[in-house]
Amino acid sequence: MDLLRSLPIGLYLEQPVTWLHQLDPRVKLAWLISFMLTPIGASPAWRLSIVGWLILLTLSTLLPFRTWRRQMGIVLILSLLLFFVTMLAPDGINVPQQPRLPANELAIAPPEAGTATAPEADLTNSAEELPQPTDYQYVLFERGIIRITRRSVELAIRLGSLVFTLIYSANLYLMTTAPEEITAGLDNLLAPLRRFNLPITEIVLTLTLALRFIPLVLEEVQNLVRSVRTRAINWKKLGFRGTAQVWTMIAERLIDNLLVRAEQIASAMQVRGFTSPNQHQVQWHQFRLRLRDWITLAGVGVFWSARFLVGA
Repeated sequence: MDLLRSLPIGLYLEQPVTWLHQLDPRVKLAWLISFMLTPIGASPAWRLSIVGWLILLTLSTLLPFRTWRRQMGIVLILSLLLFFVTMLAPDGINVPQQPRLPANELAIAPPEAGTATAPEADLTNSAEELPQPTDYQYVLFERGIIRITRRSVELAIRLGSLVFTLIYSANLYLMTTAPEEITAGLDNLLAPLRRFNLPITEIVLTLTLALRFIPLVLEEVQNLVRSVRTRAINWKKLGFRGTAQVWTMIAERLIDNLLVRAEQIASAMQVRGFTSPNQHQVQWHQFRLRLRDWITLAGVGVFWSARFLVGA
């Protein structure tokens, strides 16, 4: 079991270097925010189109299939599961179906029991058998306890597409952008906030350490799982109470190991003379927008224009 290879969610992929790696991180951040914000209040067709664009974007990078198939597969399975559960669940609208007009509207007088004449009965039957002006149906499928309506399908599309867009777009951004580039881009974009005495450098440095800490967490979990498997513990003999005690000890060991790693990182920073951003200047990347960055950035404006013109 190798978590760093079997579940590389949120990890940076250094090789191969694709055209998405070479884009400015600020431009990619603008696209990421656009993917996350445009589904708000959008039509179901626009939400599904974003899912398709993300899949095509992944294919266009020519990344190896093994690097993203597991990530996309997990997110797709989760999104499809939420889609079917929401579609089969009640839509929350309980509107009684009543005819807009009375059934005997064409009758001259209310017929009494056993006194309806033949012409009046024909008029009543013809009124009930009038064809509908459109083929609109609110209930799309109903059989037994299964009832699928237009609103339930719309809610399922909203939830499934939103989960896929939020998770996979962020994962694709992290997979093609180094943590230092992400924090450097945020530091550059948030630079005007320094006028309000906000600790921008401390914030981006904390973000850098957090992103770098993700592989360490996976490594510690992987080592603990391997240590448990090598001991060949008979979980059936332990029972529920014994199993809970073992996993509690494993969780405590994991927290202790992570705290030790964090202390080692802090000690390494102090040894290198880092005390504060004022005394130890953090050197970030030097950004420069190239032609492909300007073209990609112009695509953000086209994307938002299409959202308001087509996806409303």
